[in-house]
Amino acid sequence: MANPWTGEVALTIDGERRVLKLTLGALAELEDRLGADSLLALVERFEGGRFSARDVIAVLVAGLRGGGHGAMDLAAAEIAGGPMEAARVAGQLIVRAFSLPELE
Repeated sequence: MANPWTGEVALTIDGERRVLKLTLGALAELEDRLGADSLLALVERFEGGRFSARDVIAVLVAGLRGGGHGAMDLAAAEIAGGPMEAARVAGQLIVRAFSLPELE
């Protein structure tokens, strides 16, 4: 089960539920891979809806590594919920990396 208090988000890839998380190392790798000048620039890109499919894949790959999973070829993977779910999870990973979840 994904723990939102530690920044975790679940995603089903190729029929297997995986827990993703953006660690500090994963965030540094993500900044470099996406050419972001800062973490704030990365957050603003997603908040402003100025992200590409390549950005979504990069966030998910970083989240997989941060969650302790090996590298995967997400371009060839079957993601439950399709591109919309992939984008939602990528956005949620970024949000959870910088804030606590709301109490329900």
